[in-house]
Amino acid sequence: MDWSLIFLGFGASVLVSLATGAGALPVLFLRRISEMMRDSLLGFSAGVMLAASFFSLIIPGLAYAETTHGHRMMAVLVVVAAVLLGAAVLAFLNRRLPHEHFILGRSGVQSKSLRRVWLFVIAITLHNFPEGLAVGVGFGSGDIANATTLAIGIGLQNAPEGLAVALALAAHGYRRRDAVLIATATGLVEPIGGLLGVAAVTAFAPLLPWGMGFAAGAMIF
Repeated sequence: MDWSLIFLGFGASVLVSLATGAGALPVLFLRRISEMMRDSLLGFSAGVMLAASFFSLIIPGLAYAETTHGHRMMAVLVVVAAVLLGAAVLAFLNRRLPHEHFILGRSGVQSKSLRRVWLFVIAITLHNFPEGLAVGVGFGSGDIANATTLAIGIGLQNAPEGLAVALALAAHGYRRRDAVLIATATGLVEPIGGLLGVAAVTAFAPLLPWGMGFAAGAMIF
């Protein structure tokens, strides 16, 4: 097990998670942003996520799988299966865990005992865990340049995401300071995903294409 890669992967996922809190800070000074600006920020985040999923996870995953299995079609089958598995796991959690989206409302198993803020936190946590996993898997591959690009991309999309979450919480009556703290806290699950991802693919090299595909499928979902 390469501990230097584990340290890098975990450290990068911590920095990436803090970008969520940094992005939320302007809510302390802004009264509101226009719907067009909010939608543009979220659209930017979605574009970065899609690009990171394909260029930093799926395509390298195909290359690693082909090297491992020695056959291009087998590599495609492995990565496609991993992408579908990642999406299926997130879909299952989305159906089973009680949470609430700002626009779509409550989803998953209903729970009247959980406060609304925790339903929001669970929803954002479901989204953030795969990002940390992706960063960890990226560094576990040993391709530091590609992993750094992936981490920067996810960090860039975390900032507008953190702002959107904090503004939405403030609009729902939460104090601005609390909105920033909650938005920051939702990103702290990413280092957990990062540590799991980098440790798994570092300890078991054949898992690398599976880990890359799984992280990509979860992020795309």
